[in-house]
Amino acid sequence: MRKIVTYNVNGIRAALSKGLLEWIHNVNPDIVCFQETKAQPDQIPVLEFEAAGYHNYWFSAKKKGYSGVGILTKHKPDNIIYGMNIQKYDDEGRMLRVDFGDISVISVYHPSGSSGDERQAFKMIWLEDFLEWVSELKKTRPNLVICGDYNICHKPLDIHDPIRNATSSGFLPEEREWLSKFIDSGFIDSFREFNQEPHQYTWWSFRANARAKNLGWRIDYQMVSEPIKHLMKRAVILPEAKHSDHCPTLLEMDF
Repeated sequence: MRKIVTYNVNGIRAALSKGLLEWIHNVNPDIVCFQETKAQPDQIPVLEFEAAGYHNYWFSAKKKGYSGVGILTKHKPDNIIYGMNIQKYDDEGRMLRVDFGDISVISVYHPSGSSGDERQAFKMIWLEDFLEWVSELKKTRPNLVICGDYNICHKPLDIHDPIRNATSSGFLPEEREWLSKFIDSGFIDSFREFNQEPHQYTWWSFRANARAKNLGWRIDYQMVSEPIKHLMKRAVILPEAKHSDHCPTLLEMDF
């Protein structure tokens, strides 16, 4: 059984200062996919992660203090792929893949469109390109676990105020439609496979005491491709972890 965690840490150094390493030690995951590491490779304490028992791989943005993804794994992967081979996305450090036999685990950080029209337009182009890239990848690597911050709530169930947020980036009709299309292309939203309850969120605004009131959004996912659906055993959100404005999600798979 492998425990796979995905976690947008909103700055790996900030999260470490809030006890992230101790939390990892307690939860003892086999694989951790990080997003929004906001650090250059020389700013990441790789030796600390090694001492904790993890091989660790990082793909940073060219711009300092921005974006970036990473993966910790107890088992050494057969293969590590940095980036998507699309420069405008790789410059932002948005995708890292590790292969274990015929299964690939991906950490991905989808762009946010909340800063304005220009980034929203970038996000929509990225979404189409990402779907195309995944469809191509599935031809040679059909067994995928795509973990990350998708920056989209899929359904009204996934957001605390669907009415008022209907025109907010992250819950726009075209973004939600894209997520439906992505799932329909052959993926399982692992958390919803096991849990249909409302008020289950992975991100809260720093404003208005949103986390204490649980006024959140579920925008972090562990998407599992159809051929390995049967390997999923359990999926949960871990809101008690408070090293970021996001919380981690955990997926257990039998591989």
